[in-house]
Amino acid sequence: MKREPFKRVLLKISGEALAGDAGFGIDNDVLDIIANEIKAIRDSGVEIAIVVGGGNIFRGVKGAVKGMDRASADYMGMLATVLNCLALQDSLERKNVYTRVQSAIEMRALAEPYIRRKAVRHLEKGRVVIFAAGVGSPYFTTDTTAALRAVEMNCQVLLKATSVDGVYTADPKIDKTATRFDEISYMEVIQKGLKVMDTTAISLCMDNKLPIIVFNLRERGSMARVIQGEPIGTMVHV
Repeated sequence: MKREPFKRVLLKISGEALAGDAGFGIDNDVLDIIANEIKAIRDSGVEIAIVVGGGNIFRGVKGAVKGMDRASADYMGMLATVLNCLALQDSLERKNVYTRVQSAIEMRALAEPYIRRKAVRHLEKGRVVIFAAGVGSPYFTTDTTAALRAVEMNCQVLLKATSVDGVYTADPKIDKTATRFDEISYMEVIQKGLKVMDTTAISLCMDNKLPIIVFNLRERGSMARVIQGEPIGTMVHV
């Protein structure tokens, strides 16, 4: 069933998505493709905020597993997201898409400090707002950042861009018998232990009745189709 088109959205992109098939660093060709998709959405009049992960450069949890102090590792992961956000901003602005990067950790030479009202005003003026450095505190993932910023920006939906076309009963890359959900509730995601987003992010969306749509970023045009209301991917809601 076709959904209503969205006017203000938050897009969550994993750091790994920017690495392409290399698995590490930033693939400029992939970055260019993502920027083109975002430009098409912005040109259609949709207000878009973005949270980018940093796993293509450094992941705090992995650093902690190897013996690093967890808080220090998480701060390093936050800095990795800043690199990705600046790369995405550069790619968008070369396509004449006005953007602002707001960082939860102050670094005024590179980005604006995160101020909610200012971010909302940027969206209203047609600028793409990219949120960097997570929530500015360790122990929180960029999934949780995406949920928090989406609620703060009064977004209608959180779009979770992945390498698969929705939420499955198991990892479809490993289990060929896995089946996809068209829709699923927040509680089912938590109870079944499905790896959509971390529990904190899911709970925050559930408490604020913010729907999540999981879709395949690698499918050209999928982002625009989701925003236009086409029933692709999986919707997580009440």
